[in-house]
Amino acid sequence: MPFLTILGLVAGLFTTFSFALQVWKCWRTKSVGDISTEMYVAFAFGVVMWLVYGVALNNLPLIVWNAITLFLVMMILWMKYRYSRD
Repeated sequence: MPFLTILGLVAGLFTTFSFALQVWKCWRTKSVGDISTEMYVAFAFGVVMWLVYGVALNNLPLIVWNAITLFLVMMILWMKYRYSRD
């Protein structure tokens, strides 16, 4: 595997892990009041564009980590909707 692919996979791991930590905190505390819905919607849109870009380039790190990040961001938005109604 080329060095740049490995670098991209490791970089994506760390950036995606940050969203996993946010999902875990929201899930555990059921607290989403300080989460900006607008920021996460805009971010999700950007991640979708990165994912499409990665697919167009057939770039494994971009595809893998942006797909996982999109899933995590959607979970945060779902929790924002779900827990804000309670």
